[in-house]
Amino acid sequence: MAHVSIQDLRKQFGDSVAVEAVTLDIADGELIAFLGPSGCGKTTTLRMIAGFIEPTAGAIHIGGTEVTHVPVHKRNTGMVFQRYALFPHMTVTQNVAFGLEMHKVPMSERDGRIRQVLDMLHMTRLKDRYPRQLSGGQQQRVAIARALAIQPKVFLLDEPLSNLDASLRVEVREEIRTLQQRLGLTTIFVTHDQDEAMAISDRMAIMNNGVVQQIGAPEDVYERPANLFVADFLGKMNFFEGQTVSHDLFQSAHGAQVRAARLTQDIRHVGIRPERVRLVAGAQVDNALPGVIESVTYLGSVLSIHMRLDSGERISSLVSNSAEFSTVPRRAGDRAHACFQAGDCILFS
Repeated sequence: MAHVSIQDLRKQFGDSVAVEAVTLDIADGELIAFLGPSGCGKTTTLRMIAGFIEPTAGAIHIGGTEVTHVPVHKRNTGMVFQRYALFPHMTVTQNVAFGLEMHKVPMSERDGRIRQVLDMLHMTRLKDRYPRQLSGGQQQRVAIARALAIQPKVFLLDEPLSNLDASLRVEVREEIRTLQQRLGLTTIFVTHDQDEAMAISDRMAIMNNGVVQQIGAPEDVYERPANLFVADFLGKMNFFEGQTVSHDLFQSAHGAQVRAARLTQDIRHVGIRPERVRLVAGAQVDNALPGVIESVTYLGSVLSIHMRLDSGERISSLVSNSAEFSTVPRRAGDRAHACFQAGDCILFS
């Protein structure tokens, strides 16, 4: 496979900057997810790597060779599109063969490659069907097979699961991850789905307004977000805005006092993840903020509970829906204390 290097990549459409100075190295065999809201520049970046969009500035190297201005068909990248892009008048076999034809793979090799990828994706029994005779998940597997058949140096996926239902999304993403690891494919996976990115990637690149906000392993980015945008976009976060009072005490603009470790004078926001917030009837720790439960949302294995604190701020908590936690305040109107550890606070300057 191949190492991918991007230096100061930029794309401007008229007066609008879609991607600004993206610099990123992707290791051989690594899967990196580009994650961000709609319009953040992740798909534009992917399409520049694939060769569908000409960069305004910057350079792209694949396997040590610069490909910034190399045509799509000469980059040896395999692309899977959001809407599959299958030919409706071609069978499964013919759709997979089309990519091989475009890459001028010798006839003697084509049948073997087609059999290999269809078998790998459990699609051999459907090889003579047309796209209209396939489910959404099966069509996506054909698109993946077509991209893999050319034996690409880099595997590119643009929101490949967005048209699938929830259970099928999980199944197909696990198949993609298994294949990627088995084949050692250098892979870029574009998505706006946080759970998808965290489940499938070695590293994530969080983007907003065309700029990469943070790059890191899913656990690192989630536990140590670089800024307020990353913290708020990746998962849920309770924020307190205010100022540092002492080395371990932060006071919000509404008067709530929060104990946090390693406070400095430039800290302006303290964040706490909902799953780190416990609800108890009485105060038990330093950070025990009193308030009233406003709403409870049933999510199966957990309850999402929203409180209005006596200070006027709101805070949410995720509580396990099990007998062990049956005594936790969990009804609208109940008074409770929202409790969390000082070491669980995330600080933002």
